[in-house]
Amino acid sequence: MAVEVTMPQMGESVVEGTVTKWLVKAGESVREDQPLCEISTDKVDTEIPSPGTGVIARLVANEGQTLPIGALLAVIETAAEAPGPAKPARAPAAAAKATTPAPIARVAAEALPAVSPVPLRVAPTGAPPRRYSPVVLRIAEDRGVDLNLVPGTGIGGRVSKRDVERYLEALERGQVHGPPHAEVIRPAAAGPIAPPAAAAPPAARVTPPGAAPAAGVVFRAPVYQPRDGDIVEPFTRRRKIIAEHMVYSKTHAPHVGTVAEVDLTKVMALREAHKDAFRNREGFALTLLPFAAMATVRALKEFRRMNASVAGDSVIIRKDINLGIAMDAEEGLVVPVIKGAEGLSVVGLAREIERLHRKVLEKSLTADDLSGGSFTLSNPGREGNLYGFAIINQPQVGILRMGEVKKRPVVIEVDGSDALAVRTMMYLALSYDHRVIDGVLGNRFLFRTSRILEEADFEL
Repeated sequence: MAVEVTMPQMGESVVEGTVTKWLVKAGESVREDQPLCEISTDKVDTEIPSPGTGVIARLVANEGQTLPIGALLAVIETAAEAPGPAKPARAPAAAAKATTPAPIARVAAEALPAVSPVPLRVAPTGAPPRRYSPVVLRIAEDRGVDLNLVPGTGIGGRVSKRDVERYLEALERGQVHGPPHAEVIRPAAAGPIAPPAAAAPPAARVTPPGAAPAAGVVFRAPVYQPRDGDIVEPFTRRRKIIAEHMVYSKTHAPHVGTVAEVDLTKVMALREAHKDAFRNREGFALTLLPFAAMATVRALKEFRRMNASVAGDSVIIRKDINLGIAMDAEEGLVVPVIKGAEGLSVVGLAREIERLHRKVLEKSLTADDLSGGSFTLSNPGREGNLYGFAIINQPQVGILRMGEVKKRPVVIEVDGSDALAVRTMMYLALSYDHRVIDGVLGNRFLFRTSRILEEADFEL
């Protein structure tokens, strides 16, 4: 019996993964749950376990190859059927369609609206319109590529950045012929900056202040050439995709930011009174983060529209509150998710935060740890962080960012009179998607979250 190994869904909005290393060879015997290969995405690096016991009939994917969710990676022949002649490997796009189990296909379809590309142009008559991501559109515009001529290897024939790069390489080698306007622009080599030519190309000309830009002129940022002593640090694959996701979120979701000042005096006193007993009982420190998480969850219960996801031209107000907690990892920020946060106490939230943080440190996060978030809370730390606005984690509609906790003099009311007192203060900054959230709702949600923290009505 043939068992197919496919690219799994490894986090919300993740549509592809890269095979970084095979741990087995064709013809090798494997046991169920034995690691077969290492997979890398922008969210997590993990191993793919064997779905059964048998012999590796063939390895379909190559090391370094990036494939969509559901694509065929390998075929295992179980003991019930001896290996036969190797079947020809299917194209990644066809494999994804043919081998994706129903649950994976459903998750992938739900994740796609988060990274739904925008149409560039209408395809030839009789063909469905092709759609492209902002990164692909930008490369095509910069290099004069007709995307209708680029074959796509992504889900549903989607053209990826790598497809465009391969097409440009083929143009350069003369293996394909592009339209007359297609131009291959090679990256500049490191070294001394060449003197400017007598006549700069239109894209490099500078329009004088107050003058209207010439027709067809496109601004392109200058490229800095490395010099002696500079350190050139190439983006890792994960950093590239994180950058693409951040650009996508900023260009597609109109971000609005609002800040609230929060008096944490009561909640910090509550923490101080219970921190020793908590550490003795739980084995880790009680921080402010679980209290902020509880305040966020309670506010989300009252303002359900903040607990939503954008799906194309619709907004889905979600039933479950799955709170993402932004955490710093070696290769960049990750957002593990606390599932069903609305059913947890402060102590329960603290345990989940500690569990996920340990998995980040041990590099043992799974796809399930990173998927399904409905709202995100970020705590960048204490060092000089007064407040700041985070970028929304698509397809969510809001993210709350904690600021530095500081003691300072504040005017308060005592017995009907104003008095100056030293209080423990913090700023909370909310970024929200103005396509879905209006200013009144965003402000009310932030105000309510702040008041819950200030009242410190928590049980430990």
